[in-house]
Amino acid sequence: MRLLIVEDEKRLALSLAKGLTAEGYAVDVVHDGLEGLHRAGEGAYDLVVLDIMLPGMNGYRVCAALRAAGNDVPILMLTAKDGEYDEAEGLDTGADDYLTKPFSYVVLVARVKALLRRRGGSAGGSPVHTLGPLKVDTAARRVLRGEAEVPLTAKEFAVLEHLVLRAGEVVPKADILEHVWDFAYEGDPNIVEVYVSTLRRKLGAELIRTVRGAGYRLEVPR
Repeated sequence: MRLLIVEDEKRLALSLAKGLTAEGYAVDVVHDGLEGLHRAGEGAYDLVVLDIMLPGMNGYRVCAALRAAGNDVPILMLTAKDGEYDEAEGLDTGADDYLTKPFSYVVLVARVKALLRRRGGSAGGSPVHTLGPLKVDTAARRVLRGEAEVPLTAKEFAVLEHLVLRAGEVVPKADILEHVWDFAYEGDPNIVEVYVSTLRRKLGAELIRTVRGAGYRLEVPR
């Protein structure tokens, strides 16, 4: 899952990015409303954390512009203000949820997970995916083989989750890089192959098939 944080308080933005990255998300950060609108409009994000008080363009206008353009990415609004009017205005422009500063990081993570879960459910999905003997719970971020949990790192789970959500489809390596690593990643693109190899070793070689010249496909047992 790839998230965008649009927040001009740099210390807060970087702290949130660090925490959410540790949770297994790919996180991009910008500090300006216009740049946030551009990134959200161009990037394939699963959720946007959007501050209201921003230079360039405030969060209300960013949110309204995204919705007017038909972009339905979940938006969690942040603000230092407090009052019903602010919440109503934020939700009226198309935000999905609202959090007032100062807030607990644990609460923010819970809101993020709830919005992502809600989006999956509205598309007819389920947080628990059964793949033969494996159960992948994208809400709890756990993989079970029978009753035993298979330990995965945050990044391993992120790669698996992206394949699970598109099970049966061929997913290009570039698409995995875009969703699992942030836009600042400049390392070896073969890192995807390393993680796929690790997942095969932990979960079974037959689970993820390489489609030569195209990408990877997560097999759905029949």
